[in-house]
Amino acid sequence: MNQKVEELKGKLIVSCQALPHEPLHSSFIMGRMAVAAKEGGAYGIRANTKEDIKEIQSQVDLPIIGIVKRDYDDSEVYITPTMKEIDELMEVKPEIIALDATSSLRPGGVTLDDFVAQIKERYPDQLLMADCSTVEEALHADELGFDFIGTTLVGYTKQSADLKIEADDFAIIREIVDKAKHHVIAEGNINTPEKAKRVIELGAFSVVVGSIITRPQLITKPFAEALDQL
Repeated sequence: MNQKVEELKGKLIVSCQALPHEPLHSSFIMGRMAVAAKEGGAYGIRANTKEDIKEIQSQVDLPIIGIVKRDYDDSEVYITPTMKEIDELMEVKPEIIALDATSSLRPGGVTLDDFVAQIKERYPDQLLMADCSTVEEALHADELGFDFIGTTLVGYTKQSADLKIEADDFAIIREIVDKAKHHVIAEGNINTPEKAKRVIELGAFSVVVGSIITRPQLITKPFAEALDQL
């Protein structure tokens, strides 16, 4: 693991993403968003698409967790779902590549185990992060040899529909940290400084915060709704 990635320990990673239907969708804007995140104290960036990552790399010298979000008709998996997306990301070589590591089948009926084997065969030195939605998925990803185990998808899959990452003082994170051999990155609904601090106290290697920092339409909404109730 290189020095830049080691420096993520105990620090904040900011997710700078805007999908095509969102107001800030633009590689230029995401690059400036990354600059703002760095100025605010972020030590890493999570970003979507090789275009955004290339622009961010031109603006900040921070380690990047790269993903490609893409929908396929035959699969619920949309975070870096196939080798096509892996190959795209390797054109810009983010320090870490994150991918859906849930129990759902990838496009074409490919299992996670087979997909990871394909990635490791083609890119044996690439660091990988597992985006998981349950403790069981996280521990399976740990056994598969992912370098980082993330809680990114807790509450967002059919497997985890009844779960909340912050429930019972982050019981899911505590269990994964206790049982996993690899670093755990806390992500998903970490939307206050207090929550971010707490997950690090519980043993998470790092914490990813996204929408509450980088999606102004979502930040605006609760303020507007509160006034609408008057």
